[in-house]
Amino acid sequence: MATAKETFLRAFNEAFMSGDRDAVLASVTDDVQWHLIGEEKIEGKAAFEEALNRMHQHDNVTLSIDTMITHGVTAAVEGKIHVNTEQGEKIYAFCDTYRFNKHKDGMIKQIHSFIIEEQKGI
Repeated sequence: MATAKETFLRAFNEAFMSGDRDAVLASVTDDVQWHLIGEEKIEGKAAFEEALNRMHQHDNVTLSIDTMITHGVTAAVEGKIHVNTEQGEKIYAFCDTYRFNKHKDGMIKQIHSFIIEEQKGI
């Protein structure tokens, strides 16, 4: 049985993938920090929303979550994003680590996102 935090993180990731910006923004603090490892660091809810608006939306996206680990104010979610494009399917492996502003019923204060495109045949 999933914990409350696991249920929250699954819903957050599904909202993120489906483009439900209202649900995503309702899940983060005003001073949220999002560090896309190897790319950029986004600070504050306004910058976070701006980054969401810049992201490309795909209609044919499938999210699969393989692992969720939660403990206190920290969590990690690992899985794959399958994107169907005109050029074929692309698969991205990801791992996001989270820090919440409080233990129970907390909001996301910090995200570190690691994402790579999987290469076919490897």
